[in-house]
Amino acid sequence: MQADRYSRFVGWLKVLLPLLALGLLSTLFLLSRAIDTETVIPFADKEIQDRLRDQQVTGPVYQSVTANGDQISFAAQKLTTPQGQTDGNEAEEIEINMELASGSTLMVTADRGVLDISQDTADLSGDVVITTSTGYRIESQKLTTLMSTTQVTSPGPVHADGPIGTLDAGAMTLNPAIDDEPAHLVFTNQVKLIYMPKQDEE
Repeated sequence: MQADRYSRFVGWLKVLLPLLALGLLSTLFLLSRAIDTETVIPFADKEIQDRLRDQQVTGPVYQSVTANGDQISFAAQKLTTPQGQTDGNEAEEIEINMELASGSTLMVTADRGVLDISQDTADLSGDVVITTSTGYRIESQKLTTLMSTTQVTSPGPVHADGPIGTLDAGAMTLNPAIDDEPAHLVFTNQVKLIYMPKQDEE
């Protein structure tokens, strides 16, 4: 008699345990949090589109040292490679620092430019300003500089203010140091100088 009860008990367990397991599984599915497929991505549509279209680098820095020992540092706020463009990278908010072996320094800033490392050039445009440690400030709308030397050229008009006065010219070139001759600025094409020497302090 006892054996029959035990057999019936085991039989009920074989039925109840699978049902209990199914009940637990269904509870887990009901209580699980549904995935929100409408969650907003934390990027603006325009930003996503721009990043998909352009390859972008933020805060790039390029440095080189010339054979004469001049140090050149090129930095930009942003560097992009527009789709289909193969002749350089577009840069914004550019700053170029040149530490010459002679001890002088130059800083060049520009709103934008095209950097082409393969051609060793940086074409700057939009409010280009050169500031020198000798007290000169030179303004231009376009400037081309080589990235491996201190050669800088302005093919268009420039305006300069400095210790000796003001100067306007149709073009300008910064020639790199050669042998014992230091780097120097050359102004050409209808140069106009207003000489205003600094007054000696009494």
